[in-house]
Amino acid sequence: MAAKKNTTDNNKLVAENRRARYDYAIEDTVECGMVLMGSEVKSMRMGGVNITESYADIENGELFLINSSIALYAQARNFGHEEKRRRKLLVSKRELARFWQSIGRKGMTLVPLKLYFNDKGHAKLLLGVAKGKKNADKRDTEKKRDWQRQKARLLREH
Repeated sequence: MAAKKNTTDNNKLVAENRRARYDYAIEDTVECGMVLMGSEVKSMRMGGVNITESYADIENGELFLINSSIALYAQARNFGHEEKRRRKLLVSKRELARFWQSIGRKGMTLVPLKLYFNDKGHAKLLLGVAKGKKNADKRDTEKKRDWQRQKARLLREH
């Protein structure tokens, strides 16, 4: 009998944009690869990433992550990276065409939802096609969430 291989879940979450689910109605999601420098990867592994204010945009047929912040890596010295540079995202042509069509509609944008390392150790970004919510919509989702919590609490008690 073969020995059982020691497997672990290596999908390590680096950053999550929790505010995006509150501010936007997410219609579709897709996983994108990222073009990064070595110092950026090391800084990401240490958790120095912020994607809350960032968004993605298509320019010259390529997809870029704009306004994301990856902290400087202290041991990089002269070969470090810019903290808020534009980072190229890797998607297939079919997905890029679908994004182009989606954001062509009024009020649609590309919002990063999660940044993580997959089981191969590659940095991946979960990108969502989203439409901004109005304040009334935000209040409605808050009421629904509260009602779901109350129902769960009542079911637990009885």
